[in-house]
Amino acid sequence: MRISTKISFIIFIIGIGFLSCHKIENTTENSSLNKEIERKVDSVLNLMTLEEKIGQTVQYSVGGTLTGPGSSSSSRDKHEKIKKGQVGSLLNVVSVARVREMQELVMENYRLKIPLIFAYDVIHGLKTIFPIPLGESASWDLDLMKQSAAIAAKESAASGLNWTFAPMIDVSRDARWGRIMEGAGEDPYLNSVIGVARIQGFQGDDLADNNTIAACAKHFAGYGFAEAGREYSAVTVGEFELHNMILPPFKAAAKAGVATFMNSFNDIDGIPATGHRELQRDILKGDWNWNGFIVSDWGSIGEMRAHGFAKDKKHAAEIALNAGSDMDMESYAYEASLATLLEEDKISLEHLNDAVKRILRIKFQLGLFDDPYKYCDEEKEKNDIYTPEHLAVARDAAKKSIVLLKNDHEILPVSKSVKSIAIIGPFGDNKNQPLGNWRGKGTYNSAVSLLEGVKAKVDENTKIYYEKGIDLLIPTVAPGERQFLHPLKINTENKDGIAKAVAAAKKAEIVLLAIGEDAYQTGEGRSQVNIGFAGLQNELLEAVYKVNKNIVLVLSNGRPMDLTRANEILPAILVTWQLGSESGNGIADVLFGDYNPSAKLPVSFPRNVGQEPLYYNQKNTGRPYHPKHVTYAGYTDEEKSPLFPFGFGLSYTTFSYNNIKVDKETISSEEKITLSVDVTNSGNIAGEEVVQLYIRDLVASIVRPVKELKGFEKISLNAGETKTVTFTIDKEVLQFYTINKKWEVEAGDFQLFVGGNSATKLVQKITVE
Repeated sequence: MRISTKISFIIFIIGIGFLSCHKIENTTENSSLNKEIERKVDSVLNLMTLEEKIGQTVQYSVGGTLTGPGSSSSSRDKHEKIKKGQVGSLLNVVSVARVREMQELVMENYRLKIPLIFAYDVIHGLKTIFPIPLGESASWDLDLMKQSAAIAAKESAASGLNWTFAPMIDVSRDARWGRIMEGAGEDPYLNSVIGVARIQGFQGDDLADNNTIAACAKHFAGYGFAEAGREYSAVTVGEFELHNMILPPFKAAAKAGVATFMNSFNDIDGIPATGHRELQRDILKGDWNWNGFIVSDWGSIGEMRAHGFAKDKKHAAEIALNAGSDMDMESYAYEASLATLLEEDKISLEHLNDAVKRILRIKFQLGLFDDPYKYCDEEKEKNDIYTPEHLAVARDAAKKSIVLLKNDHEILPVSKSVKSIAIIGPFGDNKNQPLGNWRGKGTYNSAVSLLEGVKAKVDENTKIYYEKGIDLLIPTVAPGERQFLHPLKINTENKDGIAKAVAAAKKAEIVLLAIGEDAYQTGEGRSQVNIGFAGLQNELLEAVYKVNKNIVLVLSNGRPMDLTRANEILPAILVTWQLGSESGNGIADVLFGDYNPSAKLPVSFPRNVGQEPLYYNQKNTGRPYHPKHVTYAGYTDEEKSPLFPFGFGLSYTTFSYNNIKVDKETISSEEKITLSVDVTNSGNIAGEEVVQLYIRDLVASIVRPVKELKGFEKISLNAGETKTVTFTIDKEVLQFYTINKKWEVEAGDFQLFVGGNSATKLVQKITVE
């Protein structure tokens, strides 16, 4: 910071009576808001012109140079607006040098010197890449997910950033939806607790800490319920489904003090979320008493025209601000229309002031008014990114996210002294695909491949044969070029490598078949009607199976896939998702038994894509499934049940559940019950088990799901060891959004289920009087 600028900034602060910044607790209660920060926010607001207030609601994406011979008129216009304080936030500016450059435009030119906030999609790591969120959610390890988010925040802060558009906490039931990879799967409770863990990791105990960044709960709301699993599509849900299934993770995020929300692209029963007043202004800001700010998704304000909900961009700006959307990301609607709308009394100054205050509040909580350059530390940028310590956590996350679906004849773990291994498939020696989609600033081809991980584990005398067999994709971009916005082209013709793969399989004692999905088959805009093996992968699988039955499927995926044929013929299946920087090492840790797999599915895996959307917490119909009659709720050509249910995952050991009991069987709605169950490691090696609690409300004012996850505990047990696990059943567990349109516990009978997955039948009945 230049001396003259620093002095003028200090004078400005003193001039409006600002004091030093205090620590802000993560809470949504007005009583706990920092009164000093509120006074500062009001002081700044009182100094602002209308043009400056509108500027705070504007967010631009600035990826390249804003000035110079190659800059466009649009870039030069953005440059001038930033200088004048007519922009509140920038996204896609990553690096200390670039952030400092942009911040200096404000601090050295704008009279009020209100700092910018810098945002980026830090979804599962910045430079150190962790498993995709759906994969990491399979760990059911909240401390781990909090830690990985904290590392992502530390690396982001070291790169000049102070705001991430994560976590995504959309309940996602449809494997066809490409963006399912970005969240925690199909269950509201699991999304809630994982979302809170990630928020706590990003934001820490104090947003003013220079290793923390503001989090963003997205997408508010219903995005994961898109019709037919098709990106950006309509969502048609009733009021009770909205409150009981979609909103709970967002309510948990608000309660946890998440700094920002992002609204979603979809409409909900005809009302675009960006213009949904009940959701944003009434529920989030009203009922939940949340004090952060809402940012639109990219262009979603302007897109209300395409919805047929707004006649033009001006009308869209009117709808969005009145509904409670505070910041306009890349629609250019607020900057163009809010002043005129205010003159025409179509929006209120009260609503505009509220939006600006919310944005200023987060900037104060981040400490940007005390030091607008606090995230511009070149030494941190050199020393705090992609460190050995961060990579060690990435490896831990990778191995803990791997789900063992099948292990016939105990083919796994593989002996490190095995004589020969064939690694076959397009992902066997791929160092880019494991980084997944939404990979932040992950370096192209930087992940540890499966081949590298295996080589590092086995005896020097072990022979390793590697053959790609096929290419899954035909390249459409140059190596290293950003694939995010480009379509994929699947190889369906070039089979030249299959013969070599078969030859390698014939020579090997065991085959590791590395097939599945490319990283860019999932993610935003990557919806698919086919969730099986694309291209020539099935042909490769069958050809290898003919010559060697001793196959471990090492599945690379970002969504639940149709594994029906593979499950029929292969003895072992590992779901390895896209595991990030340390992928190959994490997989090898599991393959060779250095880590006993403990992950559980956060989503149901179907028998056929025709079952989608598929989820465990369905409601019963008047004609529940009957295997011998067709006039019941099922299919005539396939079983109704999933191939692998929610919460499922095997271990190299086994666990038994016994002695389920409650301390009382009848309670009032205000009382508690303690449920206990004995869990025994009935196998021969130590292992970890995720003990899961489900409930069912047998008769209620609205139809309730057949099961709902309400708690879990991950425990470690030595061989032969037994532990008693307890759960508290109270009002928070039993309540739901009832026919009375409020959250309450209804009297009646409940079933409590405990086990290692959602299909458990170990049950205890209780009654609420």
